Amino acid sequence: MSLTEPRTTSDLLNFRLNRLLASSGAMIVRLCEGRYGITRREWRLLALLTEHGAMSPSELAQRANLERNRVSRLIPELVAKELITRVAVRGDGRRAEVAITAAGRTLYAELLPQSVAFSREVLAVLTDAERDAFDAALHKLTESAERIAARKPVPEKADRRHGGARRLRER
Repeated sequence: MSLTEPRTTSDLLNFRLNRLLASSGAMIVRLCEGRYGITRREWRLLALLTEHGAMSPSELAQRANLERNRVSRLIPELVAKELITRVAVRGDGRRAEVAITAAGRTLYAELLPQSVAFSREVLAVLTDAERDAFDAALHKLTESAERIAARKPVPEKADRRHGGARRLRER
């Protein structure tokens, strides 16, 4: 495998990161779904609300790096589980924010240390210097990717609903 000279899709940065995420994330998925009855995405929303306070669904979607409509579908599920609540925005009856509940904070307090332990276990194969270098590299790569994405080098909009099939038919 080579990041600088990929010969197959398995060599590409995003595929390798996705493989790492799938492997390390599987532990969190089992913990979230098996022990706590929430999905990994619901856990992400709960963590963001706990760490950053009440916010609009749009802001929550942006911080979670999820599509707004996906977050809109997750919110009623978390409200039904009494882990978050909708709070009317003062002075604007049309808008609402979502906020963590006491039960949501309790779940966060239980789940975060377990998530940290899994993360530490995965990172334990690296030396302190390797972890520092990896952390710095992730930061630089993320900043680079965000700059490139902001330039919109691919002008076409994503068509996730149709899986791009419409463009294939137009050719």
